[in-house]
Amino acid sequence: MASNFNARDAAVYEKSMGRWSRKLAPGFVAFAGLGASVLDVGCGTGSLLEEIAASETPRRIVGIDAAGIYLEAARARVGDGRVELREGDAEALPFAAEEFDAALSQLVLQFVSRPAAAVAEMARVVRPGGTVAACVWNSAGGMPHQRMFWDSAALVDPEAAKLRARTFSREATGPGQLRALFEAAGLEEVMDGTLTIAMDFAEFEDFWWPIGAGEGTLGKYVGGLTDTTRDRLRAVLLDAYVAGDADGRRVFHCTAWACRGRVNGSRKVVDTRR
Repeated sequence: MASNFNARDAAVYEKSMGRWSRKLAPGFVAFAGLGASVLDVGCGTGSLLEEIAASETPRRIVGIDAAGIYLEAARARVGDGRVELREGDAEALPFAAEEFDAALSQLVLQFVSRPAAAVAEMARVVRPGGTVAACVWNSAGGMPHQRMFWDSAALVDPEAAKLRARTFSREATGPGQLRALFEAAGLEEVMDGTLTIAMDFAEFEDFWWPIGAGEGTLGKYVGGLTDTTRDRLRAVLLDAYVAGDADGRRVFHCTAWACRGRVNGSRKVVDTRR
Protein backbone atom coordinates (compact mmCIF):
# COMPACT_ATOMS: atom_id res chain seq x y z
CA MET A 1 0.00 0.00 0.00
CA ALA A 2 1.31 3.41 -0.94
CA SER A 3 0.26 6.02 1.61
CA ASN A 4 -0.14 9.76 1.19
CA PHE A 5 0.40 10.28 4.91
CA ASN A 6 3.74 11.21 6.46
CA ALA A 7 4.17 9.22 9.71
CA ARG A 8 7.27 10.40 11.58
CA ASP A 9 6.59 10.87 15.28
CA ALA A 10 3.66 9.52 17.30
CA ALA A 11 3.80 12.30 19.90
CA VAL A 12 3.69 14.98 17.22
CA TYR A 13 0.86 13.12 15.47
CA GLU A 14 -1.12 13.26 18.71
CA LYS A 15 -0.78 17.04 18.65
CA SER A 16 -1.50 17.41 14.94
CA MET A 17 -4.40 15.01 14.45
CA GLY A 18 -4.71 12.42 17.22
CA ARG A 19 -6.44 14.81 19.61
CA TRP A 20 -9.07 15.60 16.97
CA SER A 21 -9.53 11.93 16.05
CA ARG A 22 -10.40 11.31 19.70
CA LYS A 23 -13.10 13.99 19.56
CA LEU A 24 -14.52 12.50 16.37
CA ALA A 25 -14.51 8.88 17.59
CA PRO A 26 -17.63 8.92 19.84
CA GLY A 27 -19.84 10.26 17.06
CA PHE A 28 -18.38 7.83 14.57
CA VAL A 29 -18.91 4.80 16.83
CA ALA A 30 -22.50 5.90 17.49
CA PHE A 31 -23.06 6.20 13.73
CA ALA A 32 -21.36 2.91 12.83
CA GLY A 33 -22.41 0.60 15.63
CA LEU A 34 -20.30 -2.26 17.01
CA GLY A 35 -20.38 -6.05 17.31
CA ALA A 36 -18.81 -8.88 19.26
CA SER A 37 -15.62 -8.66 17.18
CA VAL A 38 -14.47 -5.34 15.73
CA LEU A 39 -11.61 -4.43 13.40
CA ASP A 40 -10.17 -0.90 13.38
CA VAL A 41 -8.48 -0.37 10.00
CA GLY A 42 -5.75 2.27 10.25
CA CYS A 43 -5.90 2.50 14.03
CA GLY A 44 -3.01 4.95 14.35
CA THR A 45 -2.22 5.80 17.96
CA GLY A 46 -5.50 4.36 19.23
CA SER A 47 -8.07 7.17 19.06
CA LEU A 48 -10.88 4.96 17.77
CA LEU A 49 -9.67 1.86 19.63
CA GLU A 50 -10.15 3.61 22.96
CA GLU A 51 -13.71 4.54 22.10
CA ILE A 52 -14.52 1.02 20.90
CA ALA A 53 -12.99 -0.41 24.09
CA ALA A 54 -15.18 1.90 26.18
CA SER A 55 -18.11 -0.29 25.14
CA GLU A 56 -18.79 -3.67 26.74
CA THR A 57 -20.23 -5.03 23.47
CA PRO A 58 -17.02 -6.18 21.73
CA ARG A 59 -15.29 -9.28 23.06
CA ARG A 60 -12.46 -8.97 20.55
CA ILE A 61 -11.01 -5.70 19.22
CA VAL A 62 -8.24 -5.67 16.61
CA GLY A 63 -6.35 -2.61 15.40
CA ILE A 64 -4.19 -2.66 12.30
CA ASP A 65 -1.91 0.07 10.96
CA ALA A 66 0.96 0.39 8.51
CA ALA A 67 2.98 2.65 10.83
CA GLY A 68 4.84 0.74 13.53
CA ILE A 69 5.58 3.93 15.50
CA TYR A 70 1.85 4.60 15.85
CA LEU A 71 1.16 1.03 16.97
CA GLU A 72 3.76 1.35 19.73
CA ALA A 73 1.96 4.47 20.97
CA ALA A 74 -1.37 2.64 20.83
CA ARG A 75 0.05 -0.27 22.87
CA ALA A 76 1.17 2.16 25.54
CA ARG A 77 -2.16 3.97 25.58
CA VAL A 78 -4.82 1.27 25.24
CA GLY A 79 -4.61 -1.07 28.22
CA ASP A 80 -7.48 -3.45 27.50
CA GLY A 81 -7.06 -7.22 27.31
CA ARG A 82 -9.59 -7.47 24.47
CA VAL A 83 -7.39 -5.37 22.17
CA GLU A 84 -4.92 -6.90 19.68
CA LEU A 85 -2.60 -4.76 17.54
CA ARG A 86 -1.01 -5.76 14.24
CA GLU A 87 1.04 -4.07 11.58
CA GLY A 88 -0.49 -4.46 8.13
CA ASP A 89 -1.94 -3.06 4.93
CA ALA A 90 -5.50 -1.74 4.63
CA GLU A 91 -5.56 -2.88 1.00
CA ALA A 92 -4.52 -6.46 1.89
CA LEU A 93 -5.86 -7.22 5.36
CA PRO A 94 -4.12 -10.23 6.98
CA PHE A 95 -7.35 -11.80 8.15
CA ALA A 96 -9.63 -14.59 7.00
CA ALA A 97 -12.92 -13.94 5.26
CA GLU A 98 -15.87 -13.28 7.58
CA GLU A 99 -13.66 -13.03 10.68
CA PHE A 100 -15.30 -9.93 12.23
CA ASP A 101 -18.75 -8.61 13.03
CA ALA A 102 -17.76 -5.05 12.13
CA ALA A 103 -14.90 -3.22 10.42
CA LEU A 104 -14.45 0.50 11.02
CA SER A 105 -11.99 2.95 9.51
CA GLN A 106 -11.63 6.50 10.79
CA LEU A 107 -9.81 9.17 8.73
CA VAL A 108 -7.79 6.63 6.73
CA LEU A 109 -9.29 5.99 3.30
CA GLN A 110 -8.19 9.36 1.91
CA PHE A 111 -4.57 8.36 2.48
CA VAL A 112 -4.48 4.89 0.91
CA SER A 113 -3.55 4.46 -2.74
CA ARG A 114 -6.62 2.36 -3.58
CA PRO A 115 -9.62 3.29 -1.39
CA ALA A 116 -11.91 0.93 -3.33
CA ALA A 117 -9.60 -2.00 -2.52
CA ALA A 118 -9.56 -1.05 1.16
CA VAL A 119 -13.37 -0.94 1.34
CA ALA A 120 -13.58 -4.27 -0.48
CA GLU A 121 -11.13 -5.77 2.00
CA MET A 122 -13.15 -4.50 4.94
CA ALA A 123 -16.24 -6.12 3.41
CA ARG A 124 -14.34 -9.37 2.82
CA VAL A 125 -13.35 -9.83 6.47
CA VAL A 126 -16.82 -9.04 7.88
CA ARG A 127 -19.42 -11.79 8.26
CA PRO A 128 -22.75 -11.67 6.36
CA GLY A 129 -25.06 -9.17 8.02
CA GLY A 130 -22.13 -7.38 9.68
CA THR A 131 -21.22 -3.73 9.37
CA VAL A 132 -18.57 -1.83 7.42
CA ALA A 133 -18.18 1.86 8.25
CA ALA A 134 -15.74 4.65 7.45
CA CYS A 135 -15.35 8.38 7.78
CA VAL A 136 -13.01 10.86 6.11
CA TRP A 137 -12.60 14.60 6.38
CA ASN A 138 -14.44 16.77 3.88
CA SER A 139 -11.08 18.19 2.85
CA ALA A 140 -12.23 20.80 0.35
CA GLY A 141 -15.13 22.29 2.28
CA GLY A 142 -15.15 21.00 5.82
CA MET A 143 -11.64 21.76 7.07
CA PRO A 144 -11.38 25.58 7.36
CA HIS A 145 -7.98 25.58 9.03
CA GLN A 146 -6.49 23.41 6.27
CA ARG A 147 -8.06 25.64 3.64
CA MET A 148 -6.42 28.56 5.42
CA PHE A 149 -3.09 26.73 5.31
CA TRP A 150 -3.15 25.84 1.61
CA ASP A 151 -4.52 29.21 0.50
CA SER A 152 -1.74 30.90 2.46
CA ALA A 153 0.87 28.53 1.04
CA ALA A 154 -0.30 29.26 -2.51
CA LEU A 155 0.42 32.94 -1.92
CA VAL A 156 4.10 32.32 -1.19
CA ASP A 157 4.84 29.20 -3.24
CA PRO A 158 3.57 28.58 -6.80
CA GLU A 159 3.90 24.81 -6.33
CA ALA A 160 1.51 24.89 -3.39
CA ALA A 161 -1.46 25.52 -5.67
CA LYS A 162 -0.86 22.13 -7.34
CA LEU A 163 -0.58 20.41 -3.97
CA ARG A 164 -3.75 22.16 -2.80
CA ALA A 165 -5.64 20.85 -5.83
CA ARG A 166 -4.30 17.35 -5.25
CA THR A 167 -5.20 17.44 -1.56
CA PHE A 168 -8.73 18.67 -2.11
CA SER A 169 -9.46 16.18 -4.89
CA ARG A 170 -8.37 12.98 -3.13
CA GLU A 171 -10.62 10.02 -3.83
CA ALA A 172 -13.24 9.40 -1.11
CA THR A 173 -13.22 13.00 0.18
CA GLY A 174 -15.86 14.53 -2.12
CA PRO A 175 -19.66 14.54 -1.78
CA GLY A 176 -21.09 11.07 -2.32
CA GLN A 177 -17.72 9.43 -2.96
CA LEU A 178 -17.69 7.25 0.17
CA ARG A 179 -21.19 6.04 -0.62
CA ALA A 180 -20.13 5.17 -4.17
CA LEU A 181 -17.20 3.12 -2.85
CA PHE A 182 -19.48 1.23 -0.46
CA GLU A 183 -22.04 0.48 -3.15
CA ALA A 184 -19.31 -0.63 -5.58
CA ALA A 185 -18.10 -3.08 -2.91
CA GLY A 186 -21.55 -4.68 -2.89
CA LEU A 187 -22.56 -3.43 0.55
CA GLU A 188 -26.27 -3.11 1.25
CA GLU A 189 -28.43 -0.68 3.23
CA VAL A 190 -25.77 1.97 2.67
CA MET A 191 -26.29 5.15 4.66
CA ASP A 192 -24.15 8.27 4.67
CA GLY A 193 -24.05 11.47 6.66
CA THR A 194 -21.72 13.97 8.30
CA LEU A 195 -19.95 14.31 11.65
CA THR A 196 -18.73 17.67 12.95
CA ILE A 197 -16.31 18.51 15.76
CA ALA A 198 -14.70 21.69 17.05
CA MET A 199 -10.93 21.94 16.66
CA ASP A 200 -9.95 24.30 19.45
CA PHE A 201 -6.46 25.87 19.26
CA ALA A 202 -5.13 27.75 22.27
CA GLU A 203 -3.01 30.08 20.13
CA PHE A 204 -1.24 30.20 16.77
CA GLU A 205 1.72 28.17 18.02
CA ASP A 206 -0.69 25.39 19.03
CA PHE A 207 -1.78 25.28 15.38
CA TRP A 208 1.68 25.71 13.81
CA TRP A 209 3.98 23.58 15.98
CA PRO A 210 3.02 20.07 14.72
CA ILE A 211 3.12 21.32 11.13
CA GLY A 212 6.52 22.86 11.67
CA ALA A 213 7.68 19.61 13.27
CA GLY A 214 7.06 17.81 9.98
CA GLU A 215 4.17 15.46 10.82
CA GLY A 216 1.40 14.56 8.38
CA THR A 217 0.80 15.89 4.90
CA LEU A 218 1.11 19.55 5.89
CA GLY A 219 4.31 18.87 7.80
CA LYS A 220 5.78 16.97 4.87
CA TYR A 221 5.16 19.95 2.61
CA VAL A 222 6.63 22.46 5.08
CA GLY A 223 9.67 20.24 5.63
CA GLY A 224 10.55 20.53 1.95
CA LEU A 225 10.58 24.33 1.87
CA THR A 226 13.62 26.56 2.05
CA ASP A 227 14.07 28.45 5.31
CA THR A 228 13.07 31.69 3.59
CA THR A 229 9.84 30.30 2.12
CA ARG A 230 9.02 28.53 5.34
CA ASP A 231 9.40 31.78 7.33
CA ARG A 232 7.24 33.64 4.81
CA LEU A 233 4.55 30.98 5.02
CA ARG A 234 4.55 31.12 8.80
CA ALA A 235 4.14 34.90 8.72
CA VAL A 236 1.28 34.76 6.22
CA LEU A 237 -0.43 32.00 8.20
CA LEU A 238 -0.08 33.94 11.44
CA ASP A 239 -1.71 36.96 9.78
CA ALA A 240 -4.58 34.77 8.54
CA TYR A 241 -4.97 33.10 11.94
CA VAL A 242 -5.14 36.30 14.00
CA ALA A 243 -7.12 38.17 11.29
CA GLY A 244 -6.30 41.58 12.72
CA ASP A 245 -6.96 40.58 16.32
CA ALA A 246 -4.63 39.48 19.09
CA ASP A 247 -3.20 35.97 18.99
CA GLY A 248 -5.11 33.51 21.12
CA ARG A 249 -7.81 30.89 21.01
CA ARG A 250 -9.49 30.04 17.71
CA VAL A 251 -12.14 27.37 17.11
CA PHE A 252 -12.57 25.73 13.71
CA HIS A 253 -15.61 23.53 13.16
CA CYS A 254 -14.57 20.63 10.94
CA THR A 255 -16.78 18.11 9.18
CA ALA A 256 -16.21 14.52 8.08
CA TRP A 257 -18.18 12.41 5.64
CA ALA A 258 -19.39 9.16 7.22
CA CYS A 259 -20.79 6.03 5.58
CA ARG A 260 -21.90 2.58 6.72
CA GLY A 261 -23.24 -0.51 5.00
CA ARG A 262 -24.26 -4.10 5.70
CA VAL A 263 -22.45 -7.08 4.21
CA ASN A 264 -24.65 -9.02 1.81
CA GLY A 265 -25.54 -12.43 3.23
CA SER A 266 -25.54 -14.07 -0.20
CA ARG A 267 -22.41 -12.42 -1.54
CA LYS A 268 -19.52 -14.34 -3.04
CA VAL A 269 -16.39 -13.54 -1.04
CA VAL A 270 -13.67 -12.11 -3.27
CA ASP A 271 -10.10 -11.95 -1.95
CA THR A 272 -8.69 -8.63 -3.21
CA ARG A 273 -5.26 -9.08 -1.64
CA ARG A 274 -2.18 -8.95 -3.84
